[in-house]
Amino acid sequence: MRRLFLDVPLSEDFTITGDDAKHLLYSMRVRPEQEFTIVDKDGKVAQAKVVACSADTVQMKFIHYIDNADTEPLIDVVLAQCLPKGDKMEYIVQKAVELGVKSIVPVVSQHCVVKYDAKKKMQRQQKWQKIADEAAKQCGRTIKPEVEAVIDFKQLAENYSDYTCLICYEAEDQLSIKEALQSINSDKYLILIGPEGGLSKDEVEFCKQNNFKSISLGKRILRTETASLAVLSILMYEKNGL
Repeated sequence: MRRLFLDVPLSEDFTITGDDAKHLLYSMRVRPEQEFTIVDKDGKVAQAKVVACSADTVQMKFIHYIDNADTEPLIDVVLAQCLPKGDKMEYIVQKAVELGVKSIVPVVSQHCVVKYDAKKKMQRQQKWQKIADEAAKQCGRTIKPEVEAVIDFKQLAENYSDYTCLICYEAEDQLSIKEALQSINSDKYLILIGPEGGLSKDEVEFCKQNNFKSISLGKRILRTETASLAVLSILMYEKNGL
């Protein structure tokens, strides 16, 4: 059943407006009596049906709450992804949302090939957020994960000082992800993935000085889009987040 997110608490009768209404009206061709799964701003999940449609609004009526509908992982995970080339970020955002991240932070690092000005950063963020929203609906999330604004590399340490921070580094040969997770008892994780060119030695050293743990994902060097999804899958499994 199609899932919709409300930015307000659920009430007996409510109206869908804006982009969601346009999508329902002109892409999905909704009609009265069609039913949907609704998630409100508090994460409550309910079933509702369409009662009327106009040119730019869809009026809906609450039917009942859905019990045991929470699909969120037990851990809070932030993916800090250094900007990759092409449309790889779109793929990473979509799959990261499916795997259960709470938010995604696009990061500018030394070896990033793509260069965005302020306007482009905002446009990309908005585009990625739409992809995240659609992925959340498709996979049945009870929150809409947020794609944060693009930030510079060194801002990570300041913004996420209360998280257990892990950096996936291809030259790491001392600590595997399995060993790291076995030694950590935390419910808040930040995972940092470098771009195609990897992270510089200075960036890795900066991370270590700011309480990031450098971990290995194995003997082979993974593509950036592979590394992000591999580490998220392992983390969710090991920490009972799935």
